[in-house]
Amino acid sequence: QVQLVESGGGLAQPGGSLRLSCAASGRTVSSYAMGWFRQAPGKEREFVAGINWSGGSIYNAEPAKGRFTISRDNAKNTLYLQMNSLKPEDTALYYCAKSRYSLPTGRGDDYDYWGQGTQVTVSS
Repeated sequence: QVQLVESGGGLAQPGGSLRLSCAASGRTVSSYAMGWFRQAPGKEREFVAGINWSGGSIYNAEPAKGRFTISRDNAKNTLYLQMNSLKPEDTALYYCAKSRYSLPTGRGDDYDYWGQGTQVTVSS
């Protein structure tokens, strides 16, 4: 079993920054890819970014390109998402997830453990 707990969400102004963290416990996740997803009210969950087991391969979805940076610290069993230049459309519940595989994908079905989410609200 793997437990994932996200933190770092909150209220940010447009153009501001937030750093999300996802702490993993239970079984080690260092051999697996990890990902961030988000779900806005009334919308389907969407993939944001993923990272392979070593941190050497990153897969960013369009919303993340040029603004968000995913990273991981396997020694701390923690995943991060640095979000810069935030926009109101980034408002969503952000989830971290552990992949079944070593390389990241954008498919939710490829992830077998999920956190409860952390709310990000971007508003002036």
